[in-house]
Amino acid sequence: MAAYTKCFDPSGARFGVPTFPWQFAPDGYATRRQLRERGLRPGGQPVAAQVLRHHRGRKSGYQVAYLYREDLAKPVRPMTSRKWGALALAMHARRTCPKCRVTYSYCLPISRMCVLCAYPDEHDRK
Repeated sequence: MAAYTKCFDPSGARFGVPTFPWQFAPDGYATRRQLRERGLRPGGQPVAAQVLRHHRGRKSGYQVAYLYREDLAKPVRPMTSRKWGALALAMHARRTCPKCRVTYSYCLPISRMCVLCAYPDEHDRK
């Protein structure tokens, strides 16, 4: 129980915002993902609270999730035809190799090149 007391600060005196242990947030608060599942978005509101848990792999020693108030959340904006078009163009650019201009059925790696263009010598040897 000592681990939970380090992450429990409902007044916000220690961390600046009300802080709760992981999975112990009060009703009425939700993360971005939880809001999205309910068809909502934060709508420009500031972070209302946070949940923390200890995490050895993090430099700070904590993993944090920001919480927003559900009553101030707004509905998600619907996708327009222009937004769908822009998304389709962006995904097409992620699948197209800039060197050989071939479009693949999957997104290219961070290097933005297909395997054949990224390693031309290894392909020729086989």
